[in-house]
Amino acid sequence: MTASGVAGGTAASASVAAAQEGNESEGDGEGGGGGGPTEEVVVGPGGALEFDPADLTITPGTTVHWTWDSDNHNVVPSEAPDDSGFEGTEGGDDQTFNAGHEYEHTFEVEGDYEYYCTPHRQAGMTGAITVQEGGGGGEGGGQVEEDPEHMGVPFQAHFVGLATLLMMVVSLIYTFFLLKYGESPHTSGSNR
Repeated sequence: MTASGVAGGTAASASVAAAQEGNESEGDGEGGGGGGPTEEVVVGPGGALEFDPADLTITPGTTVHWTWDSDNHNVVPSEAPDDSGFEGTEGGDDQTFNAGHEYEHTFEVEGDYEYYCTPHRQAGMTGAITVQEGGGGGEGGGQVEEDPEHMGVPFQAHFVGLATLLMMVVSLIYTFFLLKYGESPHTSGSNR
């Protein structure tokens, strides 16, 4: 009885492994979908005129899933690699969607993608996606280490801190000498 339980468990695990292998090979085909990592973007969170997050860096094969949180928005590409197939929501500039709508696209082609919401583009409702190989550890869940410049941080952040400290010290030294020695000896004052 124990031997048949072990044999049954082995057969079950072999069939699960074969099914997983079959799913992986299906997900590797052109068209994408299934099996790859997924990133979520909220469209108009809480009524705000923005995509959250507005900037993503992902690996090829990642599916980005947009979910509408408020009304009257769309996703329209303004820049994409030629062979990417990224066309945005159906209807292009002319059609918008309301809360609860969902749209997704699997990004297979490396490059920079930019998109916007037509009614709110002038208000700054834009987004960007960078698709690039992660350089080691391809099973990291789609998370690629962010480039500091993409996060709005100066490339050499420590220089900003050092410059701030230097300016504080220079200001203190200047103030000390001004208070200790007063005005320049070449200016005319009321003491003469």
